[in-house]
Amino acid sequence: MTASLGELSIVDARTVWPSESSDFTPWLAGDSNLELLGDALGLELELVGTEIQVGPYSADLLAKDTANDRNVVIENQLEKTDHDHLGKALTYGAMLSASVVVWIAREFTDEHRKTLDWLNDHTGDDLDFFGVCIELWRIGESLPAPRFNVVSRPSYLFKQGRTGGSTQQVTETRRLQLEFWSALRDRLSEASVLPSLQTPRPQYWYSIALGRSQIHLSCIANTSENRIGVRLYLRHRVADLALAQLEPQKEAIEREMGMELLWNPYPEKQDKIVLADRPADLGKREEWSEYLDWTVGTVVAFRKAFRDRVKALDLTPTPAEEAED
Repeated sequence: MTASLGELSIVDARTVWPSESSDFTPWLAGDSNLELLGDALGLELELVGTEIQVGPYSADLLAKDTANDRNVVIENQLEKTDHDHLGKALTYGAMLSASVVVWIAREFTDEHRKTLDWLNDHTGDDLDFFGVCIELWRIGESLPAPRFNVVSRPSYLFKQGRTGGSTQQVTETRRLQLEFWSALRDRLSEASVLPSLQTPRPQYWYSIALGRSQIHLSCIANTSENRIGVRLYLRHRVADLALAQLEPQKEAIEREMGMELLWNPYPEKQDKIVLADRPADLGKREEWSEYLDWTVGTVVAFRKAFRDRVKALDLTPTPAEEAED
């Protein structure tokens, strides 16, 4: 028996979105579509606004990377890339204090892709550039399906090799952390326990979004004290409000998770954390499998216990807090 198969074909984006501003940008701003883009980038994106005024022009989309509280500028172009849109993307990024610039286009020229690669290779760890091709595919006469094809992204290992710490020891420590987070990301991906995963970076922490700005999960690898951990991280703008509403649920949360947690172990700091940690020497690679198993299990327990509770928090500031801001 010969299998009957459909023919895969590409669809011109302009037939679905005739106008970038009137059609594509509103479509991309939808929750499920922004989530689709975030999955391709390894970010969890929350919309801030569309057509954000920047001088005489307007940025297509401004979003927030909720796991790291970073501004993300998104520039759309349903044509082959050109210098005009490159300049706009960089200008919007600068004027809106973005840490991530995403340029979406129908097709990237080789020189524009290389420009983004060059920017990624010659900027610090706190500034990322992504080039993304928007594609539409269909099988036979089916409805077209969107696909975000990332053609340029940061290489954190390269950045760390070029802009690492002042000594070889610092560089090797951050490389070790990057390798551990890469292995953790692979484990989390295999377990299919999270809707999207951040791109690993050569640093002390690896963030996991909880779907709300200013609050996220953060895995830590403390090589100086030989400890790893998972923490609920509350940024200072909402930290006191959030902690005050979560602490009364302490017993119920710890019972659900089956573990004791450290609540606000650094009360003098503006940011607040709820922490679970354990001894771990990342230099002992033969122990990594156990470390990764523990971290994945703890992330799952944290997310199950805190995700809905975090979404239910009332983080409306009091008049006094608004005045302080």
